[in-house]
Formats: sequence, structure tokens, C-alpha cells
Amino acid sequence: MRPPVPFRFILCLAWWLLCVASVAKADNEGLDRRIDLPRSKGTVYKMLGLVTDRSGYLFIYDSRVIDNDKVVRLKKGNYTIRQAIHEITGDPTLLLRISGNHILIHTQEQTKKSLREEATAQEETGSPEPSYLTVAGVVTDRYNNEPIAYATVGIIEGAIGTVTNQNGEFRFTFPDSLRSYPLQFTHLGYKSYEVEADLLAGGYRYITLEPRVISLQEVIVRLVNPEKLLDEMLAKRELNNAREPVYHTVFYREGIHYRKRLASLTEAMFQIYKTPYAQSTANDQVKLLKMRRLLDRSERDTMITRFKSGVQTTLLLDVVKNLPDFLLPEERILYDYAHADIKEIDGRLANVVTFEQRVGITSPLFKGEIYLDMENSALLGVTFRIHPKFVAQAAPMYVERKSRDLTIIPQEVSYTISYKQSKGIYYINHVRGDLAFRVRKKKHLFSTTLHTWFEMATIKTETEDVKRFSRDERIPTRSVFSETEYTYDNHFWEHFNIILPEESLHEAIGKISSIIEETENSE
Repeated sequence: MRPPVPFRFILCLAWWLLCVASVAKADNEGLDRRIDLPRSKGTVYKMLGLVTDRSGYLFIYDSRVIDNDKVVRLKKGNYTIRQAIHEITGDPTLLLRISGNHILIHTQEQTKKSLREEATAQEETGSPEPSYLTVAGVVTDRYNNEPIAYATVGIIEGAIGTVTNQNGEFRFTFPDSLRSYPLQFTHLGYKSYEVEADLLAGGYRYITLEPRVISLQEVIVRLVNPEKLLDEMLAKRELNNAREPVYHTVFYREGIHYRKRLASLTEAMFQIYKTPYAQSTANDQVKLLKMRRLLDRSERDTMITRFKSGVQTTLLLDVVKNLPDFLLPEERILYDYAHADIKEIDGRLANVVTFEQRVGITSPLFKGEIYLDMENSALLGVTFRIHPKFVAQAAPMYVERKSRDLTIIPQEVSYTISYKQSKGIYYINHVRGDLAFRVRKKKHLFSTTLHTWFEMATIKTETEDVKRFSRDERIPTRSVFSETEYTYDNHFWEHFNIILPEESLHEAIGKISSIIEETENSE
């Protein structure tokens, strides 16, 4: 005999049906709009793009339900939006729901599965609702289908989030209590998008963002002094940035690729005691929560490389607290600045200031872009790199010790930093550093590549009851972090948001799975 369905589940189902009924009329009005489509042939993705061009709606769907690469033919005609979607996908049973300027495509089975999972969770845990929900997928550009790297995915009200990896992929886990709050997708230069989080839970979602083209009618065109913009940012740090210490729960990882193969990967969850903007990074503290490591020991000829001070570097790259030379008024004589553009970040207009070391200065300095909120002058992000013309001269800055028979020459050194607003205050959101080197051994004709990188994403920010860590809780930040002793906790990682490994990293992990240092027995 099957166990009875919990009464709470029946109420949830009734509530869901009432919600569906309440939005059905609005959905029908949008989905029954008629559009003209030409006779055409192409992939499902391309054909849905035609619907987007004619209707203005973007699409969200599960890749296991709709095959983007399937080639279909479409007859010329006048369709309702609903008819066009069903014709292109070849499935008239698909359910459609409008959310803002997006149309969510799903199946009846997906809806039933979601409700069954909720009922199962209630029966197993005894709680009225599941503890966590997970949204996974990829964020792409509407027009070229290219993945959008480092897009922010998060729930503002919960002060939690993650970022997409270099392939635009993400996996975001959040408490069930936040299911009705808007999940926001944002990236520099794109219109931000919000949708109720529980609408996307389950499956693998394709999220498309529309590039934000700034009309001249939206802004007052005037001559802008870029250095004045920087001065205004510095003057308003007290208003825009934290004046009290906060806790940041962050995901951190650092890796080494040698000969285009993964040689080392270390990942960790930290809690950071972050001091106010006016205090130096030396006062910040880091507590290790959990850690895991991958190490390839299969190659005898693998060069021994240690990534020193990676954790400390991520702290230093909080450029609001630790002003680099291109932001310091007294050092601006080294750089040329220009107001280059106006872009949208998180739904706000931002001035883009570019900078580059002046002609005649041959020391390795920086070039890059600074993004400043047009309304409140807050620093929203910075991307910068060692000037390509002089990066080879920067070897002493990045290579601490090397064997005598090795020549190590930097090829690229770049950094990306972004800030996220929460309740009117801007906090560090994402930090990424990439350092590429060319390595050649003595008496060897050809060189090899060495790529080291580190990354940190803020998952949660807390402002209540913030206290400094005790001495035994803190970890040193200037040491070789990958050599830190730890015990792997398989259950700990389940409900934490991490940055998904890129596809190539997945392949590398598969190749060295036999020697992964991810079990307690390996410690």
C-alpha cells in the first residue's frame, strides 16, 4: 500500500495551481501574439532566435528537453508565439510560461517530477519543504550563442551567489526558503535578468542575456575628465564601501597547467574577516573551512611548481582597500587615461575609463579598464594586465626561485575584479588572476607552456556579530596553500556554491582520477 500524500503537499499543489491560474491570462495574451516568420532552415537555436527577433522574448529551457543543434525546417507564415515554439521544437505538449521578457519552456513530466521530489523530501526529512534547491546551466549571448564567462548568478536578498566559469557554466545551490525570491543574472555590458529561483530548479538551463546598447538619448553627452571620475570614486568610498567589518564566505581555487595538462588543483571554502575599506589587507583574516586537492604525480618529467601567496594575492586585489598605482592620484603621471565608453552593469550605467602606461616609460606597468557607476561613482570592476610590450621584463616580479637550467619568461599576466552591491554597500564579488609563462630547459630546442591561475568568488556576506578569528583559527596567507594539511569532507561540499571547472579541466580530472587526493585515506 502506497503511503498517503502529505496534506502539506496537497496544499502546495493547490497553491501552485492557483498561481498558474493567476498568470494564465497574462501568459496567453503574450503567447497568442501573432508574428510573421519567413521560410527558413536551421538549428533549433537559430529558429528560436527568429522568434526572439520578431517577439522580443528570450528563452529558458532544459538542454535535455530541447536539442539546440537539431536542424528543422519552418514554413513561411503567420504564427502565434506558442505555435511557432511548438513548430520549431516539434513538440506540441511543451508547457510555456512568460517571465519578464523570457519564456520558460518545460514539460509536464518536469512539473510532475518537481512535485514528486518535493513530496519525497517532505516524507524523508519530515520538514514541510526541501532544504535546498539547485539551478544549473549555461549563460550565453543572445546573438552569437557565445558563453558569457564570469557572469554573476545570485539571489540579492540572500546575499549569496556564484559566477559562471570560462565556458559560461554555473551551478547554484540555495536554501529552499529563498525559492520565491528573484534569481539574478548579470554581466558587464548586458541587460540584467531576474526570474523566480524555483522556476529554474532542476535540469540544465540555457540562459540568454541581451547585450545592452546605450542610446545617446539615455545619457547626457558631455566631455568627461577621466581622472575626475577617479577622484570622485575615491572621495565616495566612505559612502559606497563597507565602514564596518564583515564576514565573506568564499570559494577559492588555484591551479597549475603544465604542457596544457592539469598538474595541480586546490579548492577550498574560506571565511574571511574583511576589515573596512580604510584598513589595509594586513588586517584581514582567513579561516579555512574545508579543502580538497588534485595532484598529478604520473609524469616523471613534471616540473615542480609551487603557487606561493595565492590567497594573499586575492586579498590584495581588493583594489578599493589596496589602491594600485593607476588609482593613486600621485602615481597617475605614469599613465594616460581616457573615457572610452558607457556600459550597463547590474542594471546601472557605468563609465568606462581606460588607462595605459605612457609612451617613453619602459618599466612593466599596467593597462586596462575601470568601471565606475555613473550615479554614485562606486567602483564596479577593474580588468588590467601587465602591458604586453613589457611583460617579459616582469619575470623577477613573479618567479621567486627556479632551477639554473630553466628559463621562465612571462607571456601574459592579467587580473579581473568585480564588486557587487548589497543593501547599498559594495563588496568584493569575484577575483581572477591568470599568469602564463614560457618555460625552456637548457639544451632543449622547444619551450613548453606553464599557466598558473587563482580565483575567488564570494558566496555569502554577513554583517551581524562579526568578530576577529582566534589565533588558532587563522591560516597563513603568504604560504604555499596547496601544501596545507586538511581532511576531505565529502558531505560538506554538497550545498556550497563553487565555480564549475571548465571542460578541459573536467577531462584532466578524468585522466588523473586514480591519483586524486580526495579521500581521507590519502591524508
